[in-house]
Amino acid sequence: MANLLKRRRPVLFTVLGAAVATGVAAYAYTRRQLHAPLETVPHVDLHKYMGLWYEVARLPIRYEKDCQHVTAQYKLRPDGKVSVRNTCHKEGLNGPAEVANGTARVVDAATNAKLKVSFFWPFEGDYWVLDLDHSDYRYALVGTPSRENLWLLSRTPHMERNRRDMLVGKARDLGFNVDQLIFTPQPIDGKP
Repeated sequence: MANLLKRRRPVLFTVLGAAVATGVAAYAYTRRQLHAPLETVPHVDLHKYMGLWYEVARLPIRYEKDCQHVTAQYKLRPDGKVSVRNTCHKEGLNGPAEVANGTARVVDAATNAKLKVSFFWPFEGDYWVLDLDHSDYRYALVGTPSRENLWLLSRTPHMERNRRDMLVGKARDLGFNVDQLIFTPQPIDGKP
């Protein structure tokens, strides 16, 4: 009897592993079906998108815990990729700055609205432009297709309330949990 169990143990582990893998795949498929596919803006002019952006709001994310005065600086590289420099201040608006440098690459050349960003090779995250001020590139709504990450960005430290509310409403309509939004403290214009 003990010999029989020894011979069947690998089969039992294989069956158990297959059952877990099937469950994970079914969960992922069901989660994707809860929302329509996430649509991006029709086109992003990368040259106009480059420069400094202030984070107005975000969904909670581990690496931005307790961050204030958050900014993102984008610079187009000669190879077509984008240099990313994210800055977060801890312990207050003028607290010590933590900087993360990364690289983004366009994954949808037809629109330039879908990028992959990497801060730690080989890991990449989605960066999809969901709404954008096409006239002046003054604001952007950026998220991930999983709807777990969301950022409201502005060229100035503060965004007009009606514009912010419009972007939050759009994010809600797209299936993001905007009740979890964190509104990022930023310095007052003209002051540090």
